[in-house]
Amino acid sequence: MENGKSTKDAFDWLYQEFIGDDPERVSSYTYELTRTAIAQQVYDLRVKAGLTHEQLADMIGTSPEVIGDIEEADYEGDALVMLTKIAAALKKRIDVRISVSDAAT
Repeated sequence: MENGKSTKDAFDWLYQEFIGDDPERVSSYTYELTRTAIAQQVYDLRVKAGLTHEQLADMIGTSPEVIGDIEEADYEGDALVMLTKIAAALKKRIDVRISVSDAAT
């Protein structure tokens, strides 16, 4: 950036301005980050396997719309059940980790 500020500086400012130390907002932000990360991983795995929404849905007994919802971080059902089925169909396993991190990263 021209003024010497980085994108990270801007992100940090936005985070502090709109989320800050509010526990409810931090929780919501973290939840959405997790949903987005899962969505990207499911998409990447499906594409790497060369499957369409329809093909993956057929493999796990659901609809293509559900696969789309998962990949758009918009799935409202039991995500762990669906992720377990997707992982099994793609011959992968789910690895869940809880780690300490900075809230704004």
